[in-house]
Amino acid sequence: MSQPLTVTLHILDKEYRVACPPEERSNLEQAARHLDTTMRDIRNSGKVIGVERIAVMAALNITHEMLTGNHQQDGALSEQQAQISELVKRLDQALESHKS
Repeated sequence: MSQPLTVTLHILDKEYRVACPPEERSNLEQAARHLDTTMRDIRNSGKVIGVERIAVMAALNITHEMLTGNHQQDGALSEQQAQISELVKRLDQALESHKS
């Protein structure tokens, strides 16, 4: 594994230095941009005051996005598994009727 490098991130007008493997730099920067955008949207709404509260709300929003996406993926996977099972059943029936 590569030696970690220090990446400078800008989130809600503050600078953070974070160590990460070189191959993860792009993902880290993308995550920081997403967090910064989410925090700015919350701040600009005027409903939440204070950086700490904005950060917590952003964390909750991003976690909700992630969990909702996971649930949607789980549902799609279950549907695909059901379709595959149905196709296997129909194939078995077709093979049985062909033997007769």
